[in-house]
Amino acid sequence: MRAPELLTCCCCCCCWLLVPVYGIHPECRFHLEIQKEETKCSELLSTQTEKYKACPGIWDNLTCWHAADLGETVTVPCPTVFSNFYTKPGNISKNCTSDGWSETFPDFIDACGYSDPEDESKVTFYILVKAIYTLGYSVSLMSLATGSIILCLFRKLHCTRNYIHLNLFLSFILRAVSVLVKDDILYSSSGTLHCLNQPSSWVGCKLSLVFFQYCIMANFYWLLVEGLYLHTLLVAIFSPSRCFLAYLLIGWGIPTICIGVWTAARLSLEDTGCWDTNDHSIPWWVIRIPILVSILVNFALFISIIRILLQKLTSPDVGGNDQSQYKRLAKSTLLLIPLFGIHYMVFAVFPKGISAQYQILFELCVGSFQGLVVAVLYCFLNSEVQCELKRRWRGLCLTQPGGRNYRLHSWSISQHGSESALQIHRGSRTQSFLQTETSVM
Repeated sequence: MRAPELLTCCCCCCCWLLVPVYGIHPECRFHLEIQKEETKCSELLSTQTEKYKACPGIWDNLTCWHAADLGETVTVPCPTVFSNFYTKPGNISKNCTSDGWSETFPDFIDACGYSDPEDESKVTFYILVKAIYTLGYSVSLMSLATGSIILCLFRKLHCTRNYIHLNLFLSFILRAVSVLVKDDILYSSSGTLHCLNQPSSWVGCKLSLVFFQYCIMANFYWLLVEGLYLHTLLVAIFSPSRCFLAYLLIGWGIPTICIGVWTAARLSLEDTGCWDTNDHSIPWWVIRIPILVSILVNFALFISIIRILLQKLTSPDVGGNDQSQYKRLAKSTLLLIPLFGIHYMVFAVFPKGISAQYQILFELCVGSFQGLVVAVLYCFLNSEVQCELKRRWRGLCLTQPGGRNYRLHSWSISQHGSESALQIHRGSRTQSFLQTETSVM
């Protein structure tokens, strides 16, 4: 096998092992890049006037060679399509002989450094990252679905706080589904795509990218809504229950508008391939700026919430019960707010000078398990959820044979104490509401 063919085959294989960022089949993406380079070469050669030289300009399926005189040596950089694979900026050459163009020299592998030992470790790294984030999204998906069912089944858990949690869970579920679908379907080796017929399937591919981008942005904005809700509870300027519609508009509406603008920008400025490249900066920033804004606002809310909690905890007006309540809320806030995208501040503010591998490992692996952690903190460790589950479990146990005497005994006790319990309930309704709305854990 000739060196260019060997290098092409190796690069196609390595495309399968890269982190799945693009929206089209990796092998087809490689061929698409080749087609782009061929088009650029054809346009370049058509503008040259030296058509009658000994060696006319050609495209050799990898590199563009301009026309040359007999005995002339043409040297060009390594093919740009392999920029993700070679490890040093080398050059390759051809001689113009009486028999035409000579073979390319030196060898592609020697000139471009494709056989660098670091490549094997990079491939292993990407395989490991893909396995970790696939596991993370799968576990998060199951835990979020379970948590959503629990919050929906028990009527006593129906309140503004849990409605917001449900929408946050849904955004994490959609994010996990969009990633897994993109990996399992668009990148499935069993469903081999014919690259020559790829443009006919670009409509569905573009729609999948639109859905993927929407899920990512909606997830960020529902994290922002959680921060806004906690901040509203502490400031208590108005009832947070009355602005639930505003929360819905922020969580689902803003991403809808931004993705609509991004789609229009793509159609007008960069309607190429499957919208997986970012050659034009405007569509890219249409998505990146709103996400950065949500991260920065959430970080500001985090600082403000910590400041308010510290003031309330050190205030002499805060009594015993209120003191314990604010301590619980402080602990919950410290645990939850960092999950609201605060860890993205590391690379949003300091993107340069940090290894790309560390960034990939941090964002993909940590982000994939984020849904699991949120489900555990918001649902499974929530004291109200645990009480409702225990109460339902006791109810199921009482329906079993042998539980009849216990039910009669419990009914007798409840009848004798109904009047006093009613008075206690009426006297603590206001305090219970505040505790319910602020009891995150």
